[in-house]
Amino acid sequence: MSNLIRAELFKIRTTKTWWIMALIYLPLWGIALLVNWGQTEVLARDLFGDVPAGQAEAVGAVSQPDALAANLYTNGQFLGLLMVMLLGIIVVTGEFFHQTVTTTFLTTPRRSAVVLAKLAATACLALIFWLGTTSANLLAGMAILEQVGVGAQWGGAVWEAVALNGLAYLLWAFFGVGLGTLIRSQIGATVTGILLYLGGTIGALTVLTVAANRLGDWVNNLQVLVPSLASALMITGVDIPGEPPRWAGAAVLIGYGLVFGLIGILTMRRRDIS
Repeated sequence: MSNLIRAELFKIRTTKTWWIMALIYLPLWGIALLVNWGQTEVLARDLFGDVPAGQAEAVGAVSQPDALAANLYTNGQFLGLLMVMLLGIIVVTGEFFHQTVTTTFLTTPRRSAVVLAKLAATACLALIFWLGTTSANLLAGMAILEQVGVGAQWGGAVWEAVALNGLAYLLWAFFGVGLGTLIRSQIGATVTGILLYLGGTIGALTVLTVAANRLGDWVNNLQVLVPSLASALMITGVDIPGEPPRWAGAAVLIGYGLVFGLIGILTMRRRDIS
C-alpha cells in the first residue's frame, strides 16, 4: 500500500497541476484577506452603528475576539476547499485523460487499493495546502489583530477552528476523488464540481433566506446540510445564535466525506475501464 501511495504522490509531483492551482489561489487568498481585514476592523471597533434587534446577538457573537481570530486564521477557506476538491478530481480523471488507467489496473489489479492510495495521496496534498495557507494566515492574522487592538488570541476555541479547517480540507479532497470516479471526463468533472460548489452555495443561501423569511428562523438550521456551508460553520470559533452548533457542521461534513470516499471505491471496482 505504501508503494501505491508513493506512486500516486510521484504522479502529482511530476505534473504542473498542483503549482498552477497554487498560483491561481494566491491572489484569491490575498483578496479574501483584504475583505476579512475590513470585516475585522468593523467588528472590532464596533462600526456597525445601530443593529436590528433580531441580529444583535449574532453580531455580538461574531465580534468576540475568538471569532475574529478564527475568521482570520482560517482565511481563504471557501476558495481553498474548491481548489483541493478540483485537485482530487484531477488525481482520478487524469488517469482517463492521459489513458494510463488500464496500465495502472494491470499493474495493480486490486482497484480498491488504487482508490485508497489516491485518497491518501490527495489527503496529503490537501493537508500540505492547509498547512501553507494556515501559516500565512497566522502571520497575517496576528498582525491584523494587533492592529485593531484585539491581540493574537491563542485560546482553545481558535485552535479548534484551525484544526477543523484542516479536517474540511481533507474531506473536500475526498469529495473530489469521489466525483472524479463518477465522471470520467476531466473537463466534465471539473466543470460539474465548480458549478455544484459555487452554484450550490449561492442557491442554498438564496433558498434558505427566502424560506426563513416565510417560515421562520428555524429554516436556517438546514444550512448544515449544505457541505460548503457546513464547512464555514465549523470554523466560526464560537456558536452563533440562530445557527446550528459547530459540531453539527463537522459531523455532517465527515458523513459526506465517508460517503464520497465509499462511492469512489465502489464505482472504480465495478466500472469498465476499457
